[in-house]
Amino acid sequence: MWYYSSKGTQLGPIPEEELLRKVRSGEVSTSDLVWKDGMTDWRPLGQVPEPQSAGVSVMPPQTQSSAGGSVPLPQPPAYAGAYQGPVIPTYLWQAICVTFFCCLPFGIVAIVYASKVDGLRAQGNIAGAMEASKSARLWTIVGAISGLIISLLMVVPALLQA
Repeated sequence: MWYYSSKGTQLGPIPEEELLRKVRSGEVSTSDLVWKDGMTDWRPLGQVPEPQSAGVSVMPPQTQSSAGGSVPLPQPPAYAGAYQGPVIPTYLWQAICVTFFCCLPFGIVAIVYASKVDGLRAQGNIAGAMEASKSARLWTIVGAISGLIISLLMVVPALLQA
């Protein structure tokens, strides 16, 4: 049984005969990524020997267009636990603390960005998850600093009057 990627979407499993039919019809190209049990990673169809031995002529994979980019695909169920992506901090608990203890508007913005991190990472959008993490961190820091300034502005006059 084969899995294949078409336009950034993982499809399958399908039998090898159906994969070969899709290659012949042009639905799957030699540059599309494929995987089956026993392979260590996704590879372009043109670099996989099995379909070639079945009489399907495959040419070297074409270079990917810059519009498509290189998107990591999740492994099929057999390898679901093997991929360990980068750890991207969410700053969620820090954003909640800033919201609760001092600065509601900045903390809410931080919470919104922090809540996006894990979803973007799960979709394979690592760059977007990192940007959301950076934004959550920034708004958490802005909230904490503004809370500190507000606290000082409230405490200092009271101390001066005493």
